[in-house]
Amino acid sequence: MRQLCNILNIQYPLIQGGMGNISHPALVAAVSEAGGLGTIGCGTRSPEEVAKLIEETRTRTARPFAVNIALNMKQDVPALIDLVIRARIPVVSLSAGNPASYMARLKAAGIKVMCVVATVRHALRAEASGADVLVAEGFEAAGINSPKELTTFTLIPQIASRVNIPVVAAGGIADGRGLAAALSLGASGVQMGTRLIATKEAPYHDRYKQRIIEAGDEETIVIGRHFGQVRRVLKGTYSENIHRLESTLSIEEYVEMTSEVAHVKGTLEGDEQRGFMNSGQVAGLISEMPSVSVLFTTMMNEAIAQMSEAKAVLTEMCDQKRHPQ
Repeated sequence: MRQLCNILNIQYPLIQGGMGNISHPALVAAVSEAGGLGTIGCGTRSPEEVAKLIEETRTRTARPFAVNIALNMKQDVPALIDLVIRARIPVVSLSAGNPASYMARLKAAGIKVMCVVATVRHALRAEASGADVLVAEGFEAAGINSPKELTTFTLIPQIASRVNIPVVAAGGIADGRGLAAALSLGASGVQMGTRLIATKEAPYHDRYKQRIIEAGDEETIVIGRHFGQVRRVLKGTYSENIHRLESTLSIEEYVEMTSEVAHVKGTLEGDEQRGFMNSGQVAGLISEMPSVSVLFTTMMNEAIAQMSEAKAVLTEMCDQKRHPQ
């Protein structure tokens, strides 16, 4: 945990997920100001658009933040690599593709590189290519996921036991209990997306935020299995229609229906008739909308209490075993 925070130059081992086209400087800055690592998601944005987001974020915070580049979503990845180097971004997150061909340039520029992985095989390759940190994302997570469908609880210990760099757990984490569990499994910190949607600083449609707060444990649905392009979203008119029609759609129709245009309509406009809302299964644990700062402080305190209680109980049980009455 300390190693992770030192690498990323942050106070708490709490990282914001990329969030693609709906990432916003207000939330990125709030996360960094609260002691975590905020992240600008490039999504399908142009390098010019991302440059403006970087500039705005820097007017809001002087603390470190990251830029996430989803490699398979962009045709102008080289231009984005040029941008983050030129802008002296301290941390870059690479996801949805093979990071190897970009690693040397980023490392030579002094940039810390996080790689999002979904299997042990991917983790080993990312470490071998020079990654500083691995973000291991389980199938519980929101948005686009690996078709391998490995869960966070099984994925983290398998990766942590095979690599020598810090591992960050992503998918299914919203509170101090999740942080404590991740640390117990061998992670050095956590990455969150869905939990940060329901915060005061998150500039998303009130309907989106309220849907997450009201969600129960069965409120998400997985679409795209038919095409090997898996995405977890909230149940709604638009998303459930995609799920119902999936086997009859062409790949082109599916890609169009799940484009960032439809994503923005759902999340920024609150329109569930013509758009969808990404959400992880952890939405069922979210019931309030604190500031990011309060959320992070609460999570850290909850994790301390959770791990202290577990240590006390386990110690007592072991003492009774050694010294039976």
